[in-house]
Amino acid sequence: MQPPAPALHPRYYTGQDVYEQEQAAVFDRSWQLVCHESELSRPGDRLVATVGRYEVIVARTEDGSLAAHRNVCRHRAARLVDSPGNAAAFRCPYHGWTYRLDGTLVGAPENRQFACLDKAKLGLLPAKADTFLGFVFVSLDLDAVPLGEQAPEIETRFGRYFSPGLHPITRYRIHQVAEAEVQHANWKVAADNYLEGYHVPVAHPALMRLLDYKRYSVEVDKAYALFEAPLRDQPSANWTERLYQWTVSRMPGLTPDDDGVWRYLFLYPNTMLEMYPDMVLAWTIVPRAVDRVAVPGACYGRAGQGLRTRIAQRLNIRIGDITNDEDRELVARVQTGLATPGYEMGPLSAREGAVAWFADRIRSDLALPTEPEGDQK
Repeated sequence: MQPPAPALHPRYYTGQDVYEQEQAAVFDRSWQLVCHESELSRPGDRLVATVGRYEVIVARTEDGSLAAHRNVCRHRAARLVDSPGNAAAFRCPYHGWTYRLDGTLVGAPENRQFACLDKAKLGLLPAKADTFLGFVFVSLDLDAVPLGEQAPEIETRFGRYFSPGLHPITRYRIHQVAEAEVQHANWKVAADNYLEGYHVPVAHPALMRLLDYKRYSVEVDKAYALFEAPLRDQPSANWTERLYQWTVSRMPGLTPDDDGVWRYLFLYPNTMLEMYPDMVLAWTIVPRAVDRVAVPGACYGRAGQGLRTRIAQRLNIRIGDITNDEDRELVARVQTGLATPGYEMGPLSAREGAVAWFADRIRSDLALPTEPEGDQK
């Protein structure tokens, strides 16, 4: 058996210089999940989202396309939009500069007071918006290759989970970073945790009772890691889990092959889409500091689902909340340990192959050696 590539050196999880470098090398260049298309269904719908270090506005324009802009007025840098809403234009609350939904500057009060006001050159700073599997992604890199081109096989294999009709089933939204769960760890520690099932038997008793761990599989591609595990037939000793096993049924649009199986797609660098028979869970990892990360997400169902499926969804969410609490403690423990002087990462098992894949992607983006030179404290 060929061993996986080595894990990242501890300093890449603790160094402020690395954290700042990856804001430009990773987050300014990648696609960031911001919402589901259903949240921007009408012309004029808009919301504010976080993309790496920056805020962006995402809007549905008059012609039905999506537009994304950095959330800053071109006049004196005022924050342009505060919250989701619907309007025909963006109007700055400071001096009233007004922009079309596509970012074009159309008006400035008392414009004759300006010696030179070239509206064509003063549109909002652009970002790039695109959709993939019914979700809206934004990149600050205007030349970013669409996710649909990076991983076209994903839509073919799993598009049925995300076909039209998917809608949020809880109050939480992906773009609501300020309201999201916070984990006290580097964002890559959180990503590593969500990229392997090796810790499931020890740390997640509920998942161990519900998933067939021995048949837990992973495949990796340049753009993604894909996980799959069958759901166990044996009734759980826990009543919540047992009730979920009894009520779980597939959403409209899925096939018999989707019964009794859990699938999980990790899109590099930080987007996660979980596919259950009864619902879809979409979430992301948003760095807030070198040792702190927000994890906003939302659950989705489909129109036409029955009462049994809705009950299963509530139970699934409850079980997921318990797992999230366990993960929050785990990643905090890791972050503390990574600061230990002289510590070096241990070898990765075959079950941690996606952790090795992620480490290689990070090394490539940051142009890092396999190990840093010299003694790293």
